[in-house]
Amino acid sequence: MSDWNSQQYLKFRHQRSQPAIDLANRLRQYDPRSIVDIGCGSGNSTSVLRTIFPKAALLGIDSSPNMIEQARRAHPQLVFCLCDVQALTGQYDLMFSNACFQWVPDHQALFPALMEKLSPGGVLAVQMPHNQEEPFYRIISQVAEEPRWGLKGVRLAKNDILEPEEYCRILSRCSSGFEMWETQYYHFLPDHPALLEWVKGARLRPYLDAMDEETGQAFQAELLRHAREAYPVAEDGTILFRFRRLFFTAVK
Repeated sequence: MSDWNSQQYLKFRHQRSQPAIDLANRLRQYDPRSIVDIGCGSGNSTSVLRTIFPKAALLGIDSSPNMIEQARRAHPQLVFCLCDVQALTGQYDLMFSNACFQWVPDHQALFPALMEKLSPGGVLAVQMPHNQEEPFYRIISQVAEEPRWGLKGVRLAKNDILEPEEYCRILSRCSSGFEMWETQYYHFLPDHPALLEWVKGARLRPYLDAMDEETGQAFQAELLRHAREAYPVAEDGTILFRFRRLFFTAVK
């Protein structure tokens, strides 16, 4: 899969940053001395953590060179490292991740392994999209199954998460205590093309990577046609896009 396009992802900077702010604010009761922001992207979540925990040693990591370059350029006062989560070493008081782990497989093994990298009493704090049932996400899956796009074998397995009950089972085995909750955000987008621009930043990447430019443009046009049918325009001209996100914190 191609590298992330940081500029595309940042088209919705505010909306994508709000869950990180909400999760970080839930952690104010802790006093971490060392923090790693896993999947820091362009550094927005790392900047949020610096504001809330100004005295902590803070590191942002991401496996995307493009994202790390953008993070260093946008936040030169912070420390970022090109690193895959599987290669992360050291121990931390807080391991934080905003909208990253849906791209990482085998959560049954991943989260117990991350808990081992926490200091005694440390916290793992995670947010992941849980939006598979949103109409536009169902549209993407249904249209992609049509043979004309040549996407047989192209799957979004790395952009899916387990059911909350399964995370309860995993965390109950590797933590001393955990909390879990969901939030549904309501995003008011200016028009239907903005809805397409949102998913181009993440959800569509595996599909578009598998197509030539002409086919990719036709695929997006078909998605946009379905989006106009599924999402009515409000009186002020905006489109209401619902986005569910799953959060949890687990203490070692």
